[in-house]
Amino acid sequence: MIRTGQQYRDSIRDGRQVWINGERVHDVATHEMFKPLVDIRARIYDMQHEAEFAERMTYQDERGQSSAIGLKLPFTQADWHAKRLATDTVLDEIGGIVTRVGDETVGEMWSLFDGQDVLNEVNPQFSENIRWHIDKVIRQDPFHVSANTDPKGDRSKRPQDQDPDMLLHVVKETDAGIVVRGAKYETAAAYANQAFTKPTIANWGNAELSEYAVGFVCDLGSPNLKFICRTGFAGRAPAEDYPLANRFDEIDTLLIFDNVLIPWENVLFYRHTRAATFIRATLHRYSAFAFVQRNLKFADMMIGAALFNARQTGLDKQQAVQEKLAQLACYREGINAHLTAAIATAEPSPGGLLMPNQSLLYTGRVLACSQLHEMMHIARELCGGQICVTPDAASFRNPETAPWLEKFYTINDNWQAEDRRKLLAFARDLLNSDYAGHRLTFQLFAQSPPFAHLASVYRNFDWNETLRVAHKAAGLSGRVLGQDNALRRAAE
Repeated sequence: MIRTGQQYRDSIRDGRQVWINGERVHDVATHEMFKPLVDIRARIYDMQHEAEFAERMTYQDERGQSSAIGLKLPFTQADWHAKRLATDTVLDEIGGIVTRVGDETVGEMWSLFDGQDVLNEVNPQFSENIRWHIDKVIRQDPFHVSANTDPKGDRSKRPQDQDPDMLLHVVKETDAGIVVRGAKYETAAAYANQAFTKPTIANWGNAELSEYAVGFVCDLGSPNLKFICRTGFAGRAPAEDYPLANRFDEIDTLLIFDNVLIPWENVLFYRHTRAATFIRATLHRYSAFAFVQRNLKFADMMIGAALFNARQTGLDKQQAVQEKLAQLACYREGINAHLTAAIATAEPSPGGLLMPNQSLLYTGRVLACSQLHEMMHIARELCGGQICVTPDAASFRNPETAPWLEKFYTINDNWQAEDRRKLLAFARDLLNSDYAGHRLTFQLFAQSPPFAHLASVYRNFDWNETLRVAHKAAGLSGRVLGQDNALRRAAE
């Protein structure tokens, strides 16, 4: 059943070993660098219980219980429209962007749901495990994240040819489960409930079996886990000056597995490299949708900041400014079009689910991520140099300096100094701060690096149709089609 915010807060008070800034954290729910995101996750849980939001965020499952729409297996286009609406509802209510809040990352397990034939060949128990865990997520509503990225080590070598712990691997089997050692990076792990953990670097060679080919659901309250976090942005400077960094920083964690027991019922695949290869190839089949959708909200925030800034000084009437705003709008609507079309032309999955059109989804991800830095630069130009020179909020309140700032930051009756200060502080944090730089890099690498984004496009684009068109238009002979029977049929 859907949880409350307080139930979530209590669930992460399990004695986990968390460090940040070199110090042990005794309560992640109240620590100043974790609390903003813990509060947002708790707010999402509470929204599900409120009449204003419940219809958009929950549904009645087959047991007649209220469950989160974000966790529901997608079978129809209506399911995808509902998921999109639920995410928009959350982002609008909290007034910003969060990525690791559970609805995106759970989609990675749906790819294994589609791969049950592969899992059955390895071990039928693994197929049963994935079905049980997907049902458990719906029933228990945990804060579910992912654990993909490894410390890189020497990537010219196989895992076993260097420090064996550089990549996560199984060190022992027991009657209770497998014991794993190694490390993973994962955003929000320090304040989440569980993580779908799997390989990211698949240097198997020709091996059919490997102790590094392992995927499982990890209870993040397990003994022998250690969470070493990067420093947070929250609390380092006043929230009035950095309104985004103080509210929406999702803390990244180096998650250490120091001989951690994973119960057999939590193991989703083990040793068989075919299963590991399958999950890497299909991992973002569903989760890329929510990831790309966040870029749409970021585009809205950039356009809004730039347009407000242009209008307050009358620059929006200049053609050069309108052209730059139009470029931002094209970026925004390009993302919107890919998301909309991916649902409209959704495809049946191998497991009987409905997945967004894969070619459109992955090309939309490339558009959203590869052009983000250019769009941020355009928005930065439109906001102007004042986002890097404006004094802080304390100076606007100091009796000695406030009159001068009131004089020079007031434009007219509609744009007084305080609103201009707030807008410039928002734009600075969105586009120009260290938090903004972190967000840009995160969007490039959070699901996979740029080359992997393009590799997904290559695997999912319909090359045959383009060859058929060129074959007919150029009047080529059948010889050029070689042994490709599928292409030959398409050309005919």
